[in-house]
Amino acid sequence: MREAYRDLTRRERQIMDSVYRRGSATAADVLADLPEPPSYSAVRAMLRKLQDKGYLLATQDGPRYLYAAVIPRDEARESALHRLVRTFFDGSRAKAVAALLDPDEGALSEDEMRELEELIRRQKEGK
Repeated sequence: MREAYRDLTRRERQIMDSVYRRGSATAADVLADLPEPPSYSAVRAMLRKLQDKGYLLATQDGPRYLYAAVIPRDEARESALHRLVRTFFDGSRAKAVAALLDPDEGALSEDEMRELEELIRRQKEGK
């Protein structure tokens, strides 16, 4: 499942992002979330395509359909993160973390520092 979203186009990923943010969404909801949105009928067609591909489930709610993701958000997030690390950081998690720790992006809060320290400690212990 890590590669679950690899075959989606940029627009399809944007639609999935909208559905994940909302929990479930109508075509009108998705249309409102998209940058440089296509027509309403194009959004409906893309939602149907994502349903046919097995990424979305649709349930009828009166005259409209509500779309929800088949794959849990955490699983999809993991897939997207792995793709990002592979694409932009040559598969190196250390390079990705270094980019996030760039001082130009601002300092980490004390809570964020403690959280990172805990994650590193657990990694060292093999947990």
